[in-house]
Amino acid sequence: MSDETPEITPEPATTGADVPPGHLSVNPGSPFFDAEKLQRGVGIRFKGRVRTDIEEYSIPEGWVRVQAGKSLDRKGQALTIKLTGPVEAWYEDLGENPPVARKD
Repeated sequence: MSDETPEITPEPATTGADVPPGHLSVNPGSPFFDAEKLQRGVGIRFKGRVRTDIEEYSIPEGWVRVQAGKSLDRKGQALTIKLTGPVEAWYEDLGENPPVARKD
């Protein structure tokens, strides 16, 4: 018997008003752009590390898009790189231990 308390991890959630969508983009030209959800503040954990430079993510497909330096395409949009790995998302306005959307 140990005196240590077990670490409490948030339960994975896949639906509900307090869970971000499975696919979201910060680009207004994308079909996955949603200004209301982005205004709430979406936190992203990719491969166990909290990232703030994510342009787009997909939890079911397990990838994120990040900017590739300062390069621009011919339309003036930032070039992005798709990175694959486990992705988790949550709303930052919910405080401590918010419900986390992740692939099971």
